Amino acid sequence: MTPSSSEATGLSLDQLLRPDIVGPRIAEATGDRAWTDFDAELIAGGKSNLTFTLRSDAGELILRRPPTGELLPSAHDMGREARIQLGLADTDVPVAKVVLNETTGEDLGVPYYVMEKVVGHVIRDGLPPGFAESDDDKAAMADAQIDALVALHAVDQDAVGLSDLGRPEGYLERQLRRWLGQSEKSSASVRADRLPDLAARLGESMPTSPSSRIIHGDYRLDNYVVDPDDPGRIKAILDWELSTLGDPVADLAQTVLYWGDPDGPTVPLIPTITTEPGWPGPQRLLDRYCDATGTDPSHMPWYLAFATFKFAAIAQGVATRSEAGDMAGQNFGDIGPQIRELVDHGHSILDSRKGTK
Repeated sequence: MTPSSSEATGLSLDQLLRPDIVGPRIAEATGDRAWTDFDAELIAGGKSNLTFTLRSDAGELILRRPPTGELLPSAHDMGREARIQLGLADTDVPVAKVVLNETTGEDLGVPYYVMEKVVGHVIRDGLPPGFAESDDDKAAMADAQIDALVALHAVDQDAVGLSDLGRPEGYLERQLRRWLGQSEKSSASVRADRLPDLAARLGESMPTSPSSRIIHGDYRLDNYVVDPDDPGRIKAILDWELSTLGDPVADLAQTVLYWGDPDGPTVPLIPTITTEPGWPGPQRLLDRYCDATGTDPSHMPWYLAFATFKFAAIAQGVATRSEAGDMAGQNFGDIGPQIRELVDHGHSILDSRKGTK
């Protein structure tokens, strides 16, 4: 393996990945001895777990492991991520094939998993040259994103062996407690004074959730692979770290927040390409989902405000880990003002819902 260092962690890729141990494990799992030795490259753009491309004479694979440093409770569960993808493998939900799921932590000191690399486009800050150039192509991408989410929420968790993925009742209450608690662990630079009050307001006006379903929890444009020959086809959904059993409308609202609104606040850490001219607005996503599932949109303002609260807390955690040097050298800049603006936007949504100024 070619050594490469991470200035932020002080660890080399050799130390992060232990190719002398992981290589033979992959070779055994794949039946291909070429994986005994590999090169690795950190994939830019990951905001939580660390994702690497592994290369050998056998081809390419993807490895995911937690960041270094102290981990937040229940976060960065690699075995859980892999198990979800294994459970969804025979459904209509597009996922990558998992080839190795190491849950004990014996190899790297933390669990990790390895999956096949899905060939296609992961869209972040720009479209590849010549890809999805027309407005119709962009609309097809929006529709495909929602259709895959509808497919996920239609999966019977009992039938795929994922009924123990989370507790079916009380999801919204637990989410409010969890993300408020994790927000309290964030660094001073990204604190938002109005976030606890937003959590309180959400708790006071919480709707009754529909039936609990498998949800992704972080479903956005750069968390799936698009077919390079068909903008309207998703080949694999990635990054299942936050997946659980929960409220599917909350999952939808998070997706809509990530999609962005040209007239809304900037969502930190998230690609903003879909707010540019030619892309459909967030209402198209909402309408398509509600039409496909029969979801009543009347409570959507609450869910959208909840999405701003949740992601503000997530962004605080990412920034805090980056400041501590636990993101393999990734630095996301000063996002504190954007986080506070997002929290203010959540309050504004609730104000509008109540007909106040």
